[in-house]
Amino acid sequence: MVTAPSPLSNRLRWSLFTVLCIAGVFNAMDRPIIAILKPDMMADFAWSDSDFGDLAAVTQFSAAFAFLFTGWLVDRLGVNRSMQVGASAWSLAAMAHGWAMTTAHVVAARIGLGVTEAVQTPLTIKTVATLFPPDKRSFAFGFATLLAGAGTIAMPFIIPALALAVGWRGALVAGGIGGFASLVAWMWLARGVVQLRNAAPTDVVPPADAAATDSYGAILLSRSTWAIVVAKALSDMTWWFINFWLADYYRREFGLSTLELAVPLAIAFAGSGLGALLAGWASTRLLEAGWSPNRVRKGMMLVCALIVAPLPLVLALDSFWPVAVMIGVVMAGHQGFSLSLFSTITDVVPNARVGRVTALGAFMGNMGGVAISLVTGRVLDAGFGFVPLFIFAAASYLLALAWFQWLLPEIRRDEGALGRAA
Repeated sequence: MVTAPSPLSNRLRWSLFTVLCIAGVFNAMDRPIIAILKPDMMADFAWSDSDFGDLAAVTQFSAAFAFLFTGWLVDRLGVNRSMQVGASAWSLAAMAHGWAMTTAHVVAARIGLGVTEAVQTPLTIKTVATLFPPDKRSFAFGFATLLAGAGTIAMPFIIPALALAVGWRGALVAGGIGGFASLVAWMWLARGVVQLRNAAPTDVVPPADAAATDSYGAILLSRSTWAIVVAKALSDMTWWFINFWLADYYRREFGLSTLELAVPLAIAFAGSGLGALLAGWASTRLLEAGWSPNRVRKGMMLVCALIVAPLPLVLALDSFWPVAVMIGVVMAGHQGFSLSLFSTITDVVPNARVGRVTALGAFMGNMGGVAISLVTGRVLDAGFGFVPLFIFAAASYLLALAWFQWLLPEIRRDEGALGRAA
């Protein structure tokens, strides 16, 4: 018989989760660095837009490939050991950019970073499912995205200063150092916390057929899995498009310098963080008021998809500031949509599968990022501009919701997904 772990204090629960989220900021730091310092890197290596798109695609494909394994790793190792392995690996990979002197070196570093960063997403979802009761998980996701957004808001101000002082390579090395600092804080807080280990949380003996029902085959045959992962792919195309190409859009359309990009990019990612927090808070309040998960999740996704739909209108605006604000609203819509998808995973997927289903969703999302990166570079090189790209982005969330509704017409919480409050 396994003794149930003692309850975590609310303060320790949120302290652990906050450190994990801060580690996630350093995990994702390379993306805005690459986007903001694109002109410096293109000058160093004589890249074209297609070359830059290919580099983004390489990173995304590496992460996508790794997601096929990191979900299993997180489910197998548990939250604590996954954090130790993942944060160490992605921090070392970020620091490897400091020695990148040729395009081949950059590609190798990006592949390493893409592979190791892939631990973060299933780790975050698994941690939420482990630490928080079901009705509180949406707010936890919103809080995580708010912290990520706050970090991203700061980066357009910090990165140019870092690059001026130590170059773009040094800026990426700084991200690796921050990752290790976060890991030290995590290990200090997590010492002795039984809930973070990969141990059974109850004294219930697993059924004899547990291995069969928990296999990858069972996961891949589930309609809920495909509802989530394809919706993730369609919606993440727009997310990766904005992450990698928004800075370039502002340069082309409004002639902004690297330093001038700080405020508009901050507005975009402020919208991202606030949108996630608002969506998480609203979802939690509605669930606590007695609304069904089906009504809350799909209603939030519909609202967010409609928020993104007017995106092509920015192409008709001549004034810069309305464009910046509208992009911020679009980013808020994306995060509300994504939060609802991740929350659905914790609703319908048994806890033992959460890491793998999340990783499959992230795999598909990153493959969407690969596709949009390859297409965007070639669309721009061909002289078509951003019009077709913005039109697709506006429709992607409604398409994702239609697919999701078709395969998962009713969201019902799985008893194995509820877990036990730590």
